[in-house]
Amino acid sequence: MTFSGISYFAVLIAAVTAFAFGAAWYGVLGKRWMAAIGMTEQPKPSPAPFIIAFVCQLFMAWMLAGVIGHLGEVSISNSLLTAAAVWGGFVLTTMVVNHRFQGATWSLSVIDGGHWLGVLLIMGLVIGLFGV
Repeated sequence: MTFSGISYFAVLIAAVTAFAFGAAWYGVLGKRWMAAIGMTEQPKPSPAPFIIAFVCQLFMAWMLAGVIGHLGEVSISNSLLTAAAVWGGFVLTTMVVNHRFQGATWSLSVIDGGHWLGVLLIMGLVIGLFGV
């Protein structure tokens, strides 16, 4: 799928900044996150989940740019509003359903939900600044 007029530089910057936000978010909330999933000790680090996360965030930024571009004027306010709507309408709802069926704690939903809200808002801000 291609979207005409997308700034691939903006998509890349959006993914990089959102990934960095995630590192900071879970760096601060890592112990609470581990407790929320019932993990008692940190697993041996592997690069694979980080590579997968970045590739997925790159794809997410590209899709968000496409949605924003299709909705009309690309501005910071429209991009942030679209990002928040995508989070609330798709990400949060999906995550909450999955967490409830998995028996996960509400604290996990709050931690992960906050992360994805931050990711999408950062992506929206970058896309709004650069345009699509």
